[in-house]
Amino acid sequence: MAEQQEQQDAAAPTPDDALGYEHARDALLEVVRQLENGGTSLEESLALWERGEQLAKVCQRWLDGARARLDAALAAEEDGAAGEE
Repeated sequence: MAEQQEQQDAAAPTPDDALGYEHARDALLEVVRQLENGGTSLEESLALWERGEQLAKVCQRWLDGARARLDAALAAEEDGAAGEE
């Protein structure tokens, strides 16, 4: 049941989904910087951690999508080259 909820959560769109890769990456770097600097309360640190997790997922989705596009392009190129032989 918990695994199903995690899958639904991962597939559910979030406001962060509108972020481009670079923007999400920069926001994630800022979250990491704030956590490393310390000086925040436990509640603030937890909120930053959760935000960082969300941003990391956005970045990973972008990277996964880019990898899928590259793989598809390479496969199409190989199919085209095999058809010419």
